[in-house]
Amino acid sequence: MKIQLFEAWRLKFEKPDWARNPEFGLIDTILESHPELIELLAEDITAHEKQTNFGRKDIPSVEQIVRAAIYKELKGLNYRDLEYHQSDSRICAQFVKLDTERYYSFQMYHKYIGKIKAENLEKLLIELNRIAINEGLEDLEKIRVDSTVVETNIHHPTNNSLVWDCIKEGHRLLSRLKEEIEGVDYRNYTKNAKRTFFKINNTSKDKRVDLFRKQLITFTKCINQVSNAVKKKSHCSSLRSMGLIIQLERLLPLMHQVYQMTLRKEIKGETVKSSDKIFSIYELHTDIIVKGGRNVEFGHKVNLTTGKANLILTCEIPRGNPSDSKLYTCSINKVKQNYAAVPRDVAADGSYASKANVEYAQSEGISNIVFNKVVGSLKSYTSSKNMETRLKKWRSGIEANISNLKRGFKIARCNWKGWAHFQAKVLWSTIGYNIRVMTSILASRLQKLA
Repeated sequence: MKIQLFEAWRLKFEKPDWARNPEFGLIDTILESHPELIELLAEDITAHEKQTNFGRKDIPSVEQIVRAAIYKELKGLNYRDLEYHQSDSRICAQFVKLDTERYYSFQMYHKYIGKIKAENLEKLLIELNRIAINEGLEDLEKIRVDSTVVETNIHHPTNNSLVWDCIKEGHRLLSRLKEEIEGVDYRNYTKNAKRTFFKINNTSKDKRVDLFRKQLITFTKCINQVSNAVKKKSHCSSLRSMGLIIQLERLLPLMHQVYQMTLRKEIKGETVKSSDKIFSIYELHTDIIVKGGRNVEFGHKVNLTTGKANLILTCEIPRGNPSDSKLYTCSINKVKQNYAAVPRDVAADGSYASKANVEYAQSEGISNIVFNKVVGSLKSYTSSKNMETRLKKWRSGIEANISNLKRGFKIARCNWKGWAHFQAKVLWSTIGYNIRVMTSILASRLQKLA
């Protein structure tokens, strides 16, 4: 059912609080007219929660959680700031629909917002875009495709730093376990390991073999200590001690893997395949990304498709480091499946160019197929040279879209932990970006009427 979004938003814009916060006025109008958007995320939020009609309601409703998540993203807040804004910001209380006598803790918001899955956030993104299309904010006549990298929140990985991380983490867990279980004994090797770590960092590559041998001997002793501690699982007398043992069990295979990586590379001089490596013992999902001749990055590739109105239509986060050319057909397919439309024009960077991709686009009925830079016998297929030039110039605008997304929502580096939360954070930021774009379009219409 089509709604008169502009008219409803303009009426809300007449009120001072909403006029000063047009983005919240727009999304509030959409959520009030489309309660089914809230239901898309309800199942994740209420999972494993006991429903009762008795007692005082001390947890926020599903709608309040979704609204709080959107508010947090648009304002660029952390959870503690979100808790503070409940009492400090009038628009926060109004938008989130809070009872002014009862506010919720940051732990409460963290618990429930963190439960929302990426696949349902993708559905929310698609539904918001469909509303924009129905309202004439986007027409899907032409799309442009490009990819970027969002880094995970890790330090630059080296074999030396990974060994030191393992030793440091092993010692931290063992020291806490000793407080819980009598008879857990260990030797602290961190002082010598740290000294060797700094020596390796300040020694040229051809003179580091002896230092690495020394560090690996210390590392072996640490691995043995962790292995012995894991065997005391039967001595656990509390949930805390059991949790520490589980963490040590998870750390042990990582320590063995880091040991083998370092031995093969630094001592034996072998080349270690990326599939045999890990880049962080904390963010195991981290991939190594190499784009062209640029610097190596550690995180995940994000493939984006935007339309004429600068809305992000699709957001894909593949594992590994697939080439852009392998993501081209997927982008077109997702636009076709999600919005039941085939664009007339598709513009992409030269890294997406391949004969198979051109043939696929032509088979889908796309009229103008443009790649920014092509080599060899590949070429763009357009109705005219003028059309090719215009589409190439228009394609470059996606760089601004990506910059706006990453800078405006601070996701050049994602500080949410774990693969599931990484995906969720990128999609939350994409939803926030699209809300801003929709608000900008409607604001320009309002300005023309003034």
